[in-house]
Amino acid sequence: MKLFNGIIGLSVFLTAIAAIGLPASGAALKARTVVLVHGAFADGSSWQKVIPRLEKAGLKVVAVQNPLDSLEDDVTATKRAIRNAEGPVVLVGHSWAGVVITEAGNDEKVKSLVYVAAYAPDKGESLKTATSKYPDPESLSAFVKDPDGYLTITDEGIKKYFAPDLSPEEQAVVAATQGPFHMRTLTAPVGQPAWREKPTFMVVATKDLIIPPQMERDQVKAAKATAIEVPSSHVAMLSFPKEVADLIIKAAE
Repeated sequence: MKLFNGIIGLSVFLTAIAAIGLPASGAALKARTVVLVHGAFADGSSWQKVIPRLEKAGLKVVAVQNPLDSLEDDVTATKRAIRNAEGPVVLVGHSWAGVVITEAGNDEKVKSLVYVAAYAPDKGESLKTATSKYPDPESLSAFVKDPDGYLTITDEGIKKYFAPDLSPEEQAVVAATQGPFHMRTLTAPVGQPAWREKPTFMVVATKDLIIPPQMERDQVKAAKATAIEVPSSHVAMLSFPKEVADLIIKAAE
């Protein structure tokens, strides 16, 4: 009788879990690992608010640390993470990393893609050619180039354009941890865009001052992506981590 009651109780619990849309210890998840790829002027810590939510849902998480010195090197670093991850993989990119996952996402272990306020260029396009169809954002005035061709954003630019909806303390961390981004990355074209072949999900940041929100919406249409819109600055994974994590979990299902 105790065993019977226990089985009934477990059945009720699993039914309740299914009813509210949460995976039971990862059982409802088709993907096993999420590979998170940071954008320009950032590092892996930019996913700090999203990672605990993904792990709680039963997913393994790997945050890539990209060198940000060329598309080729960033793709190599991302592919290494995919190779070493337990598959199937959901590949997620923010900002510049959208270009990276567009290329690296062709790996057979990658089953779905998630773009978070990110670029999604088409075949043969670079970041520069993809953005040339839209007016230059005012935020470009906050970019500084060093003698070696690496770009950074001024502290004021972080506050005004990059992450205006974060607290001053968070803005200071973003400024301190930003990764210099080489100019050569801007003109590197992608080959076959993975979003044309694989299920694609996108987060549109409607208050983005780095990527034009209209560009993000146009990419949703081109990729026939499942998308959400959040009233976020460019750093949607820090401003709206729950919504971003929920979409990644959806991509994993």
